[in-house]
Amino acid sequence: MSDRNIIVIQGLTKVYKGGVDVLALNDINLDIKEGEFLAIVGPSGSGKSTLLNMIGLLDTPTSGTIYLKGQDVTKATADQRARLRNKELGFVFQYHHLIPEFSALENVMIPLLIAGKSKDEAQTRAFELLEKVNLTDRINSRPNQLSGGQNQRVAVARALANSPSVVIGDELTGNLDTKTSNLIYDLLRELNRKLNQTFILVTHDMHMAEKTDRILRLVDGKIVCELRRKGDGFVESDVCDLGENGQKVTRVGQSLDLE
Repeated sequence: MSDRNIIVIQGLTKVYKGGVDVLALNDINLDIKEGEFLAIVGPSGSGKSTLLNMIGLLDTPTSGTIYLKGQDVTKATADQRARLRNKELGFVFQYHHLIPEFSALENVMIPLLIAGKSKDEAQTRAFELLEKVNLTDRINSRPNQLSGGQNQRVAVARALANSPSVVIGDELTGNLDTKTSNLIYDLLRELNRKLNQTFILVTHDMHMAEKTDRILRLVDGKIVCELRRKGDGFVESDVCDLGENGQKVTRVGQSLDLE
């Protein structure tokens, strides 16, 4: 992990207008390092997915600023945001969103072709990535011929296709069993270390969150706790409000109850 910030968020606020205004994010300030492996946790409705959508340029804030590699992306046009998403960002969601008519290889080729790569270049790169996620024996299989874990590995390969600076995952193991979830997270961690890409993952599963370098907890649109890895455990940056589902996170010297 580098000491250089790849994402800087300043005063980020999002209000959804309607019959009743909903404050989804409330003055978020956050720096994310290049090569960091970060988990965002919190109860449903806390703003986790909204924050990911802002970082992923899928939505725009009501106020505040997001810098990606030093560029103020909150001022980007819709076309500029689309180009940045294709070049700098990779996405993996709870449901894999693979195109059912396409093979694993073809699904991974799509973002490469959109980026202007030739068919041969896209095919070569897609095969390399499917090799990284141990699926070279299933490159011609369609999503309905693959297990849930295999489809999610294809989705990870697709997210890495254009060598994005940041990979964003929103509950990417939510539909998987524990064993498969562990395999996916171990794969992401290995890719993070080998490629020095930044991973930002939203999860309800504290066991999975503990595989990361830093855990942020959101409540009511605000960051209420930050834990950073130290050896085999975590240390608090400040006083933490961590109550969620009675789960625990390993803290240096003790176990920290989240309820």
